[in-house]
Amino acid sequence: MNPTHLRAHRAARATPLALALLTLLGGAAQAQSSSVSIYGSLDQYFNHMSSSSGTTLNTLQDGKDLRSRLGFRGVEDLGGGLSAKFQLEMGLSANSGATADSSRAFDRQSWVGLAHAEYGELRLGRQNSAPFTKGDYTDFTARTLGSIVNNFGVPARFDNDLAYISPRWGGLQVEGHFAQQQASASSTQVSTPIVQLAADYLNGPTRVGYAGLVAKAPQNAALNANVFYHYAYANYDYGQGKLYAAYVRSNNVAATANGNNAGSVLSNVGGVVNWTSTSVNRTFDIVQLSADYKVTPVLRVGALWGRIHDTSGAGQNASGGAFGAYYSLSKRTTLSALYETMKNDPNAGFRPAGSAGLSPNFAGSDVNGRTIKGFQFGVLHRF
Repeated sequence: MNPTHLRAHRAARATPLALALLTLLGGAAQAQSSSVSIYGSLDQYFNHMSSSSGTTLNTLQDGKDLRSRLGFRGVEDLGGGLSAKFQLEMGLSANSGATADSSRAFDRQSWVGLAHAEYGELRLGRQNSAPFTKGDYTDFTARTLGSIVNNFGVPARFDNDLAYISPRWGGLQVEGHFAQQQASASSTQVSTPIVQLAADYLNGPTRVGYAGLVAKAPQNAALNANVFYHYAYANYDYGQGKLYAAYVRSNNVAATANGNNAGSVLSNVGGVVNWTSTSVNRTFDIVQLSADYKVTPVLRVGALWGRIHDTSGAGQNASGGAFGAYYSLSKRTTLSALYETMKNDPNAGFRPAGSAGLSPNFAGSDVNGRTIKGFQFGVLHRF
């Protein structure tokens, strides 16, 4: 065999091996691929509110539908269906550019986890609560400003949270959380667990689910009563919109200087719960019905009605409703307008709340026993 033919023969034999190596290396590179994305939202709106006390507010505020935020999320493919994930998210005030919580860099979420396509996802760190993440299923507002359910105080997120989220099995997805709220060395209380369970079932146009939370009272707490929040929901997509029904049973309410029912026992920023409000011994039922309708592919309108019932008989009841419209300028930018009203019984003191807390807001005699009405117009941009 002459030298030219020998080189050709060796090349022909090497080609399959080279291709195999390239394929293997390419598969390994693909299995080890990773991505990080930056996302966020800016939500600004004009807010006009009036109380039956005669006081009015005219303000520019943040977070009507989606709290302004900046976030980072990433995923790394570890091969074999396994991936590593993380999420960091901070709240912002677009009014001033300040962070929502000056004591935390990432007040909304800060977790790392492992996920498998067949077995589900495990997360560790600061995370949104199970009832909070089901907001889109509650009503036409996605449980934000105008929602009666939102005015009661939804437990939003907790530190030191270990969570499991399953894949969807035959339409059913389950979720569990265990958050050990750790006391400081100088505290007379000890750490207390907050346990959450949720199940969401989706079958074609129908969705039903439950998300519940129980927080054990810390040792040496002023009041030895567990805080609970049980939330059930159902909605039906009829093609041009959705019909919604929601029910909440909870004692997560507290009296503050802002109103007889303006606070909550469980803090939305996590950490140790003080358990000093006597309201923890009072249970409330909240019922709400809602519907929306797509007038055009870019225009959606909706309405809701809800009632908060004080089962203790102390007369801290409230009821109200809302009408709203959303116009999509693009996939990322939405204009919205909302009118809402809420009537407090003489002993009740609930206030409207948005995706971000209203600031400024009514307080004291402008809330307790008052009817509060509002009109908002805003713009939301996602990136």
